[in-house]
Amino acid sequence: MSRLLSRLAILSILPVFAATSAKAHHAMGGQLPATFAEGFISGLAHPVIGLDHLGFIVAAGLLAGVMGLSAWLPVAFVAASIAGVMLHVQLFNLPFAELVIALSVVAAGALLALGREKPVAGLWAGLFALAGVFHGYAYGESIVGAEPTQIAAYLAGLAVVQSVVGAGVAVIASGRAWTPASLVPRLAGAAAFGIGLSAVMAQVIPG
Repeated sequence: MSRLLSRLAILSILPVFAATSAKAHHAMGGQLPATFAEGFISGLAHPVIGLDHLGFIVAAGLLAGVMGLSAWLPVAFVAASIAGVMLHVQLFNLPFAELVIALSVVAAGALLALGREKPVAGLWAGLFALAGVFHGYAYGESIVGAEPTQIAAYLAGLAVVQSVVGAGVAVIASGRAWTPASLVPRLAGAAAFGIGLSAVMAQVIPG
């Protein structure tokens, strides 16, 4: 047990030095997509090049898989993230979005690392959806002002990559018969916790 706790501690600290803050990540170098293809590629890349977003999606998939929940539960997060993008595109102000995103990664990582048993599925769906709105709002920053065609392509890319990663991880975890107490998901949770913690620090510590 002491060895496991040591590994968890190390993995929770390492991402602090590698993770970026929970600000929007741009696949197009900060430029708006000019074509359908660019919009789709930007949508595919955005959740993957941001460690905070990717960390949450992987953690959500693992939570669904190891706790015996539906492999499609992460899709609740995906659908909500699309809604979050549209909130940003419509210039709706969602306060404290970056901090909430960081905290969502911390929470998902901690739940995995602690290895707690399965909670109520409906509660998880609600939490995934709530987190999805805030993550989507951050995604939307890189598409505000684009033409409708590019926005549609961007949303399609987001939906595809997040669904594939989230549901895919859930299926893999279920296929390997991992449980909340299994070592691999707990270590992954510790890594996600570290990523989220670094993002929280970036939000609350000036400079």
